[in-house]
Amino acid sequence: MKKSDLAVAVYNTHTEAEEAVKALENAGFDMKKLSIVGRDYHSEEHVVGYYNAGDRMKAWGKMGAFWGGLWGMLFGAAFFVIPGIGPVAVAGPFVSALVGALQGAVVVGGLSALGAGLVSIGIPKDSVVRYETALKADKFLLVAHGTSDDVANAADIIKSTGPVESAVHPA
Repeated sequence: MKKSDLAVAVYNTHTEAEEAVKALENAGFDMKKLSIVGRDYHSEEHVVGYYNAGDRMKAWGKMGAFWGGLWGMLFGAAFFVIPGIGPVAVAGPFVSALVGALQGAVVVGGLSALGAGLVSIGIPKDSVVRYETALKADKFLLVAHGTSDDVANAADIIKSTGPVESAVHPA
């Protein structure tokens, strides 16, 4: 994945993250340049399944409507079980970086494969540790990829949506 500027935000709930995605979409941000990452094991049923039907990901379980809605808007989707973090659902261009980290068995100074994927797209290691901790605490990461101008605009919109934390990481 080509490195670009990144705006990263942490949200407490999937509802807050989804509202931020909608705010970015309404402002005209390219949905193909958004990624979202969150743990997805809170299921009332024991079986949670995912499958790809055309360009649409289908899901079951408590979070199915959330992920299904995002997978309809964002480009690319995947579900992983990452040691040290657990089940993680990912949508957007970050999927390819994470797959690359998993395929290459990339380990960056004790980080998980998820952390290695985040480092590979240009997020500094100290920030990666904070983002992994947020994911372990059942929070959601929203990542806007793009040019400096696109990311600056996205960062302004993101700040207005009330994230727990937000930052811009230049390429």
